[in-house]
Amino acid sequence: MNIVKETLENQAALLKVTVAPADYAEAVEKALKNYRKKANMPGFRPGMVPMGVINKMYRKGVTAEESYRKASEAMIAYLDENKIGILGEPLPSKEQKDLDFENDTEFEFCFEVGLAPEVNIDLGKVSVNRYAITVSDQMKKDYKDNYLRRFGKLADTDTVTSDEALTVTLDQEGMTVEDAYVGLIGMSEEERKPFIGKKVGDKMEVNVNDLYKQASQRAAVLQVKEDELANIDPVFNLTITRIRKFENPEMNEAFFKEAFPAGDITDEAQFDAMIAAKVAGDLEQETKYKFVDDTKKALLKAAALTLPEPFLKNWLYAINDGKFSMEEIDKDFPQFVEMMAWDVIKRHYAQEAKIEVTKEDAVAEAKATAAMQFAYYGMPNVEEGMLNNYADSMLANKEEARKIYDRLAENKIVDYVASKIKVKEKKVSREEFVKLFEAPAAE
Repeated sequence: MNIVKETLENQAALLKVTVAPADYAEAVEKALKNYRKKANMPGFRPGMVPMGVINKMYRKGVTAEESYRKASEAMIAYLDENKIGILGEPLPSKEQKDLDFENDTEFEFCFEVGLAPEVNIDLGKVSVNRYAITVSDQMKKDYKDNYLRRFGKLADTDTVTSDEALTVTLDQEGMTVEDAYVGLIGMSEEERKPFIGKKVGDKMEVNVNDLYKQASQRAAVLQVKEDELANIDPVFNLTITRIRKFENPEMNEAFFKEAFPAGDITDEAQFDAMIAAKVAGDLEQETKYKFVDDTKKALLKAAALTLPEPFLKNWLYAINDGKFSMEEIDKDFPQFVEMMAWDVIKRHYAQEAKIEVTKEDAVAEAKATAAMQFAYYGMPNVEEGMLNNYADSMLANKEEARKIYDRLAENKIVDYVASKIKVKEKKVSREEFVKLFEAPAAE
């Protein structure tokens, strides 16, 4: 076995792997014997077809297959032993010559690889802001109101003031829909304006396309099929027949028993403390996302990696079997290059810090994700057994499991890097933090 590496332009390399009979002959003979065992030909008992017949039928193809396999294995071992990092996967080279597997015994296979750049960042010169959002009283009030809404009830009221639930009659010539629901809570302030101050019995003209954004929703309200909507004038006369507003529950023993059956929250002071912790936790998740993203951008800029772009374009085209044209690949290529560069940086620091994500890490993350999803749908206190079941289900899904492991690895890598770069702690309001997403990361 002989391997020669030649450096090409644009950060690619050519690997020429020469294999001789000593490298592949044993594998060829073994494969041919297996063919003979399975061969079923007229005039011969199973497994008794003469070897000469087997050789004539299969030796050329088996030699090609086994010699190529041995060359591929040797190439991968060569890259590993020589610690040559590559991007994508090796591709057959355009320099590959035609091979005569019937008459020759030595074969030279040519592979092209894209070389991964080295990461050389002076982390001490990298600076990233880490933001902490100040928890305001209004945030806590809004969170508390939303939490209490899960246990509140709708009570009749006289006038529309903000986010009431309306029961209405929609009417136009030839069509009347009674007891239709209009939820102002799902509207923006601008969309609510025409309803503010209205009372039971008041009338107004509305466009149901604006009132109900989804076609499926409009069809359900108007009690028709979706394909019938095009034939219906969207302008209706709306009459308010009932106005109801959510009333928060009383802070009494019955409420705390219902909301917190575990008994860990028994009075309003404890409840307020929990709300404050929940708000702070949610905001921390937002700022953590921002910190990870800003750290990623800072490292990409500091590394200034050059990738084997021509090779990567060819690789993308090859692995997609021509499903995408080169023009289509070019369109999204800058984002792909950034993703690949970030992967190189992550791989570098994962090896440097010996970072691993354990099964226990993944289970804990899956449970936390499940708990957040339940809380979003109004189930803040879910039994441990149910969380375990959902976590197991998430990790059984290969794509979901990969996302969880990748996210945990990235967080660990950023935590490691954060201990070595300059991190500037900054307190901001919620409004200031939102505006940061409209501007580039601070240096």
